[in-house]
Amino acid sequence: MPIAKVDGLSLAYEVVGDSGQPWVITPGGRFTKESPGVRQLAVVLAEHGNQVLIWDRPNCGESDVCFEGSSESAMQADALAGLLAHLDMAPAVIAGGSGGARVSLLTAARHPETAAGLAIWWISGGVYGLLSLATHYCGGSVQAAWTRGMEAVADLPEWAEVQELNPSNRDRFLAQDPATFIAAMERWMLAYCPRDDEPVPGLPEAEAEALDIPALVFRSGVSDPHHTRATSEALAGILPRARLVEPPWGDREWIERGEAQAEGLFARWPLLAPQLLEWKAEVLG
Repeated sequence: MPIAKVDGLSLAYEVVGDSGQPWVITPGGRFTKESPGVRQLAVVLAEHGNQVLIWDRPNCGESDVCFEGSSESAMQADALAGLLAHLDMAPAVIAGGSGGARVSLLTAARHPETAAGLAIWWISGGVYGLLSLATHYCGGSVQAAWTRGMEAVADLPEWAEVQELNPSNRDRFLAQDPATFIAAMERWMLAYCPRDDEPVPGLPEAEAEALDIPALVFRSGVSDPHHTRATSEALAGILPRARLVEPPWGDREWIERGEAQAEGLFARWPLLAPQLLEWKAEVLG
Protein backbone atom coordinates (compact mmCIF):
# COMPACT_ATOMS: atom_id res chain seq x y z
CA MET A 1 0.00 0.00 0.00
CA PRO A 2 1.45 3.45 -0.88
CA ILE A 3 2.72 5.58 1.99
CA ALA A 4 3.20 9.35 1.76
CA LYS A 5 5.30 11.40 4.17
CA VAL A 6 3.38 14.58 5.05
CA ASP A 7 4.69 16.97 7.69
CA GLY A 8 6.63 14.15 9.30
CA LEU A 9 3.68 11.73 9.34
CA SER A 10 3.45 8.53 7.31
CA LEU A 11 -0.01 8.35 5.73
CA ALA A 12 -1.35 5.24 4.00
CA TYR A 13 -3.47 5.87 0.93
CA GLU A 14 -4.68 4.56 -2.39
CA VAL A 15 -5.85 6.35 -5.52
CA VAL A 16 -8.64 4.61 -7.43
CA GLY A 17 -8.88 5.67 -11.08
CA ASP A 18 -6.24 7.12 -13.37
CA SER A 19 -7.64 10.53 -14.32
CA GLY A 20 -10.53 12.93 -14.09
CA GLN A 21 -11.91 15.11 -11.31
CA PRO A 22 -10.08 14.37 -8.04
CA TRP A 23 -12.20 13.23 -5.09
CA VAL A 24 -11.30 12.10 -1.59
CA ILE A 25 -13.49 9.93 0.63
CA THR A 26 -12.95 9.99 4.39
CA PRO A 27 -14.68 7.44 6.66
CA GLY A 28 -15.85 8.17 10.18
CA GLY A 29 -14.79 6.98 13.60
CA ARG A 30 -11.23 5.73 13.60
CA PHE A 31 -12.12 3.32 10.81
CA THR A 32 -9.73 2.61 7.96
CA LYS A 33 -9.96 3.04 4.22
CA GLU A 34 -10.52 -0.75 4.04
CA SER A 35 -13.85 -0.53 5.89
CA PRO A 36 -16.57 -2.11 3.73
CA GLY A 37 -18.22 0.47 1.52
CA VAL A 38 -15.39 3.01 1.31
CA ARG A 39 -13.41 1.45 -1.53
CA GLN A 40 -16.63 0.32 -3.20
CA LEU A 41 -17.90 3.90 -3.38
CA ALA A 42 -14.53 5.03 -4.74
CA VAL A 43 -14.69 2.37 -7.46
CA VAL A 44 -18.13 3.50 -8.63
CA LEU A 45 -17.02 7.13 -8.78
CA ALA A 46 -13.85 6.16 -10.65
CA GLU A 47 -15.85 4.15 -13.18
CA HIS A 48 -17.55 7.42 -14.12
CA GLY A 49 -14.36 9.26 -14.96
CA ASN A 50 -13.10 10.42 -11.57
CA GLN A 51 -9.87 9.91 -9.65
CA VAL A 52 -10.61 9.01 -6.04
CA LEU A 53 -8.30 9.11 -3.01
CA ILE A 54 -9.03 6.87 -0.04
CA TRP A 55 -6.74 7.17 2.96
CA ASP A 56 -6.04 6.30 6.56
CA ARG A 57 -6.14 9.39 8.72
CA PRO A 58 -3.53 9.80 11.46
CA ASN A 59 -4.64 7.52 14.32
CA CYS A 60 -6.32 5.14 11.86
CA GLY A 61 -5.23 2.02 10.02
CA GLU A 62 -1.69 1.96 8.68
CA SER A 63 -0.94 5.65 9.24
CA ASP A 64 1.07 7.10 12.11
CA VAL A 65 -0.55 8.18 15.34
CA CYS A 66 -0.36 11.88 16.17
CA PHE A 67 -1.51 13.85 19.22
CA GLU A 68 -0.95 17.41 18.06
CA GLY A 69 -3.38 20.16 17.12
CA SER A 70 -6.38 21.92 18.59
CA SER A 71 -8.50 18.81 17.95
CA GLU A 72 -8.09 15.40 16.40
CA SER A 73 -10.27 16.44 13.47
CA ALA A 74 -8.26 19.63 12.85
CA MET A 75 -5.03 17.65 12.91
CA GLN A 76 -6.48 15.17 10.43
CA ALA A 77 -7.79 17.98 8.21
CA ASP A 78 -4.30 19.49 8.00
CA ALA A 79 -2.90 16.06 7.15
CA LEU A 80 -5.47 15.63 4.37
CA ALA A 81 -4.62 19.02 2.89
CA GLY A 82 -0.95 18.07 2.88
CA LEU A 83 -1.68 14.69 1.29
CA LEU A 84 -3.79 16.24 -1.48
CA ALA A 85 -0.97 18.69 -2.22
CA HIS A 86 1.62 15.91 -2.12
CA LEU A 87 -0.38 13.88 -4.65
CA ASP A 88 -1.17 16.92 -6.83
CA MET A 89 -4.90 16.18 -6.39
CA ALA A 90 -6.06 19.61 -5.25
CA PRO A 91 -8.60 21.02 -5.64
CA ALA A 92 -10.69 17.91 -4.97
CA VAL A 93 -14.28 17.15 -4.15
CA ILE A 94 -13.90 16.42 -0.44
CA ALA A 95 -16.44 13.87 0.75
CA GLY A 96 -17.09 11.92 3.91
CA GLY A 97 -19.51 10.77 6.55
CA SER A 98 -19.69 11.16 10.34
CA GLY A 99 -16.16 12.01 11.52
CA GLY A 100 -15.21 12.09 7.84
CA ALA A 101 -17.77 14.85 7.26
CA ARG A 102 -16.21 16.90 10.06
CA VAL A 103 -12.69 16.38 8.67
CA SER A 104 -13.92 17.30 5.18
CA LEU A 105 -15.49 20.55 6.40
CA LEU A 106 -12.40 21.53 8.38
CA THR A 107 -10.12 20.74 5.45
CA ALA A 108 -12.11 23.02 3.15
CA ALA A 109 -12.27 25.80 5.76
CA ARG A 110 -8.64 25.65 6.86
CA HIS A 111 -7.21 25.00 3.38
CA PRO A 112 -9.64 26.46 0.80
CA GLU A 113 -7.23 25.83 -2.05
CA THR A 114 -7.77 22.08 -1.62
CA ALA A 115 -11.55 22.04 -2.13
CA ALA A 116 -13.50 22.12 -5.39
CA GLY A 117 -16.63 21.05 -3.55
CA LEU A 118 -17.96 19.30 -0.44
CA ALA A 119 -20.21 16.25 -0.11
CA ILE A 120 -21.09 15.31 3.47
CA TRP A 121 -23.46 13.05 5.37
CA TRP A 122 -24.00 11.87 8.97
CA ILE A 123 -22.76 15.19 10.40
CA SER A 124 -22.16 14.80 14.13
CA GLY A 125 -24.12 17.17 16.34
CA GLY A 126 -26.44 17.70 19.28
CA VAL A 127 -25.46 17.81 22.94
CA TYR A 128 -25.60 14.04 23.43
CA GLY A 129 -23.93 13.31 20.09
CA LEU A 130 -20.97 15.62 20.63
CA LEU A 131 -20.32 14.94 24.30
CA SER A 132 -20.45 11.20 23.70
CA LEU A 133 -17.73 11.65 21.07
CA ALA A 134 -15.47 13.39 23.59
CA THR A 135 -15.70 10.41 25.92
CA HIS A 136 -15.57 7.80 23.15
CA TYR A 137 -12.42 9.14 21.48
CA CYS A 138 -10.47 10.45 24.46
CA GLY A 139 -11.90 9.34 27.80
CA GLY A 140 -10.33 5.90 28.00
CA SER A 141 -6.92 7.22 27.01
CA VAL A 142 -7.04 9.97 29.65
CA GLN A 143 -7.97 7.52 32.39
CA ALA A 144 -5.32 5.00 31.38
CA ALA A 145 -2.54 7.59 31.10
CA TRP A 146 -3.51 9.24 34.37
CA THR A 147 -3.66 6.06 36.44
CA ARG A 148 -1.29 3.61 34.77
CA GLY A 149 0.90 5.40 32.22
CA MET A 150 1.48 5.26 28.51
CA GLU A 151 1.95 1.51 28.27
CA ALA A 152 -1.61 1.13 29.54
CA VAL A 153 -2.80 3.54 26.83
CA ALA A 154 -1.02 1.52 24.16
CA ASP A 155 -2.70 -1.63 25.50
CA LEU A 156 -6.24 -0.23 25.14
CA PRO A 157 -8.37 -2.20 22.65
CA GLU A 158 -9.24 1.02 20.79
CA TRP A 159 -5.57 1.48 19.83
CA ALA A 160 -4.88 -2.16 18.89
CA GLU A 161 -5.53 -1.84 15.16
CA VAL A 162 -3.17 1.08 14.55
CA GLN A 163 -0.38 -0.91 16.21
CA GLU A 164 -1.19 -4.14 14.41
CA LEU A 165 -1.18 -2.43 11.01
CA ASN A 166 1.70 -0.08 11.84
CA PRO A 167 3.89 -1.66 14.56
CA SER A 168 6.04 1.48 14.90
CA ASN A 169 3.03 3.21 16.45
CA ARG A 170 3.61 1.45 19.75
CA ASP A 171 6.91 3.28 20.15
CA ARG A 172 5.09 6.55 19.43
CA PHE A 173 2.69 5.86 22.29
CA LEU A 174 5.45 4.91 24.70
CA ALA A 175 7.47 8.01 23.77
CA GLN A 176 4.67 10.33 24.94
CA ASP A 177 5.08 12.20 28.20
CA PRO A 178 1.91 11.23 30.13
CA ALA A 179 1.14 14.76 31.32
CA THR A 180 1.56 16.19 27.81
CA PHE A 181 -0.57 13.40 26.37
CA ILE A 182 -3.34 13.96 28.93
CA ALA A 183 -3.33 17.68 28.13
CA ALA A 184 -3.72 16.89 24.43
CA MET A 185 -6.60 14.47 25.05
CA GLU A 186 -8.39 16.97 27.28
CA ARG A 187 -7.89 19.70 24.66
CA TRP A 188 -9.41 17.38 22.07
CA MET A 189 -12.31 16.60 24.41
CA LEU A 190 -13.07 20.30 24.88
CA ALA A 191 -13.30 20.76 21.12
CA TYR A 192 -16.49 18.67 21.14
CA CYS A 193 -18.31 20.91 23.63
CA PRO A 194 -21.40 22.27 21.85
CA ARG A 195 -21.24 25.97 21.01
CA ASP A 196 -23.92 28.19 19.54
CA ASP A 197 -21.42 29.79 17.16
CA GLU A 198 -20.01 26.48 15.85
CA PRO A 199 -22.36 24.39 13.70
CA VAL A 200 -19.62 21.73 13.67
CA PRO A 201 -16.85 21.42 16.29
CA GLY A 202 -13.93 23.59 15.24
CA LEU A 203 -15.85 25.35 12.47
CA PRO A 204 -17.09 28.80 13.53
CA GLU A 205 -20.25 29.95 11.80
CA ALA A 206 -18.38 32.82 10.13
CA GLU A 207 -15.94 30.38 8.53
CA ALA A 208 -18.80 28.18 7.36
CA GLU A 209 -20.46 31.21 5.77
CA ALA A 210 -17.21 31.93 3.92
CA LEU A 211 -17.06 28.45 2.32
CA ASP A 212 -18.10 29.63 -1.12
CA ILE A 213 -17.93 26.25 -2.86
CA PRO A 214 -20.63 23.83 -4.01
CA ALA A 215 -21.75 21.61 -1.14
CA LEU A 216 -24.05 18.60 -1.11
CA VAL A 217 -25.48 17.96 2.36
CA PHE A 218 -27.44 14.76 3.00
CA ARG A 219 -30.16 15.20 5.59
CA SER A 220 -29.73 13.08 8.73
CA GLY A 221 -32.44 10.84 10.11
CA VAL A 222 -34.82 11.96 12.85
CA SER A 223 -33.95 8.76 14.74
CA ASP A 224 -30.19 9.43 14.78
CA PRO A 225 -29.02 10.84 18.15
CA HIS A 226 -25.38 11.17 17.05
CA HIS A 227 -25.88 13.02 13.75
CA THR A 228 -28.99 15.03 14.40
CA ARG A 229 -31.31 16.15 11.65
CA ALA A 230 -31.17 19.68 13.07
CA THR A 231 -27.38 19.74 12.59
CA SER A 232 -27.58 18.78 8.91
CA GLU A 233 -30.37 21.27 8.24
CA ALA A 234 -28.64 24.11 10.10
CA LEU A 235 -25.34 23.52 8.33
CA ALA A 236 -27.05 23.44 4.93
CA GLY A 237 -28.61 26.78 5.80
CA ILE A 238 -25.23 28.31 6.64
CA LEU A 239 -23.06 27.06 3.77
CA PRO A 240 -23.67 29.60 1.00
CA ARG A 241 -23.83 27.15 -1.93
CA ALA A 242 -25.24 24.10 -0.16
CA ARG A 243 -27.91 21.80 -1.49
CA LEU A 244 -29.79 19.77 1.14
CA VAL A 245 -30.98 16.40 -0.19
CA GLU A 246 -32.56 13.24 1.14
CA PRO A 247 -30.19 10.27 1.48
CA PRO A 248 -30.71 7.03 -0.46
CA TRP A 249 -31.74 5.10 2.67
CA GLY A 250 -34.38 5.14 5.37
CA ASP A 251 -34.58 7.14 8.56
CA ARG A 252 -32.95 4.46 10.76
CA GLU A 253 -29.90 3.84 8.57
CA TRP A 254 -27.33 4.76 11.23
CA ILE A 255 -29.03 2.62 13.86
CA GLU A 256 -29.48 -0.34 11.52
CA ARG A 257 -25.88 -0.23 10.35
CA GLY A 258 -24.74 -0.24 13.98
CA GLU A 259 -26.90 -3.30 14.65
CA ALA A 260 -25.56 -5.10 11.56
CA GLN A 261 -21.98 -5.00 12.82
CA ALA A 262 -20.73 -7.78 10.55
CA GLU A 263 -21.64 -5.72 7.47
CA GLY A 264 -19.91 -2.54 8.63
CA LEU A 265 -21.18 0.98 9.26
CA PHE A 266 -20.33 2.20 5.78
CA ALA A 267 -21.39 -0.83 3.75
CA ARG A 268 -24.18 1.04 1.96
CA TRP A 269 -22.20 4.14 1.07
CA PRO A 270 -22.07 3.08 -2.61
CA LEU A 271 -25.79 3.92 -2.71
CA LEU A 272 -24.73 7.58 -2.55
CA ALA A 273 -22.94 7.39 -5.90
CA PRO A 274 -25.84 8.33 -8.25
CA GLN A 275 -26.63 11.52 -6.32
CA LEU A 276 -22.95 12.40 -5.96
CA LEU A 277 -22.32 11.93 -9.67
CA GLU A 278 -25.41 13.88 -10.73
CA TRP A 279 -24.51 16.77 -8.45
CA LYS A 280 -20.89 16.79 -9.59
CA ALA A 281 -21.91 16.85 -13.26
CA GLU A 282 -24.23 19.78 -12.61
CA VAL A 283 -21.95 21.98 -10.50
CA LEU A 284 -18.46 21.04 -11.71
CA GLY A 285 -19.05 19.61 -15.18
